[in-house]
Amino acid sequence: MQSTVLLALGAYRFAVSNGAYQKFDRTSSWRWPSTERIGMAPAPQYVGPGDDTITIDGVIFPHFRGGLRQIDQMRAQAGLGMPLPLVSGYGRYLGVYVIEKIRETQDVLMSDGAPRKIEFQIELKAYA
Repeated sequence: MQSTVLLALGAYRFAVSNGAYQKFDRTSSWRWPSTERIGMAPAPQYVGPGDDTITIDGVIFPHFRGGLRQIDQMRAQAGLGMPLPLVSGYGRYLGVYVIEKIRETQDVLMSDGAPRKIEFQIELKAYA
């Protein structure tokens, strides 16, 4: 069965058959510090782009598709300590990002402790 890739982060693929995400949140900022002026209001001055961050939220049902090691694969990408290219499933290059944080919540446990549901959140930061 071929799976549709939703997003590629380095070698990890978020796809319909594994690690599908439900929410993609991107925040971009620009820096405008204020310069104090005598007898006048402070004047903002553009000094360049600020942080560009992405948060990806998703749910994995490991016994349905993809298995229990999907979060481990995400952590392996983070553990490389390298900036990773981020490309959407429709081919849009989003830039190079680093993984700052991965959060995992396991729920609906089976008798052996294996989760039937894993919620995850990955926080990315643009690498300039």
